[in-house]
Amino acid sequence: MPELVAPLFQRAVVALNGGPSDARIVRLAAEQASRSKGELIAVHVVEIDWTLPLDADIAGRSDEAQRVLDMAEGIAESVKVRMEPVLLQARDVGAAIVDETTERGADLLVVGVPYRTRFGGEFAIGRTIPYILQNTPCAVWVVREPMPEEVA
Repeated sequence: MPELVAPLFQRAVVALNGGPSDARIVRLAAEQASRSKGELIAVHVVEIDWTLPLDADIAGRSDEAQRVLDMAEGIAESVKVRMEPVLLQARDVGAAIVDETTERGADLLVVGVPYRTRFGGEFAIGRTIPYILQNTPCAVWVVREPMPEEVA
């Protein structure tokens, strides 16, 4: 008798930042979703400066955001998984991702982290990931891009 294993997730939000880790996290989430029949939601947040209205026209940036979401959908389709694309405008990326994850009732959030260092060589994670880890009510997968060869 085959052993029954609970799915890793039923609904996952995949937070995209337009960086090199996006393809990696989409593929990871899509492959897991194909096994467990999970639902995927790709979220890309365009951060709006406090000096602009929240509904400011971001025509130049929306083209790039659409490219990011199209790439994610293409990867998901290649694994035969449907992914719902969501484009948000917000003052704070971390808060927008946490809010969307919570509102969607997701049981997993997948985020990518670039490998970057501060002056002096210390690894830097930024402010968005700590905020997400502290405030997201569901499980969070953080996937760091590989260390550059010159650092390794």
